[in-house]
Amino acid sequence: MALAFTDQTAREAIESGKPVVIDFWATWCGPCIKLGPVVEELAEKYPDVTIGKLNIDENDEIASENRVRNIPTVLFFKDGECKERSVGLVKLSDLEDKLKAIL
Repeated sequence: MALAFTDQTAREAIESGKPVVIDFWATWCGPCIKLGPVVEELAEKYPDVTIGKLNIDENDEIASENRVRNIPTVLFFKDGECKERSVGLVKLSDLEDKLKAIL
């Protein structure tokens, strides 16, 4: 199950240095809602990776720091740095390819 990140919990996860996947979304964003189940499926397939969603209307610091301008955006972190980025509604295989690149 994907976590519900806040700016604080997302920052802690990123700073851990472990692989982290964050889906930046908002309740009013149709493509974000459609991407939600894809992110959930990714979290189920990769239980050893910290995967979660961050609502940009409630938490905007991490989004701003990482120049998230469009949603949905999924960022892939490792060693405290953003290594990969996916923008827009994508398939599970697209997210898996980017995740595998940082593992």
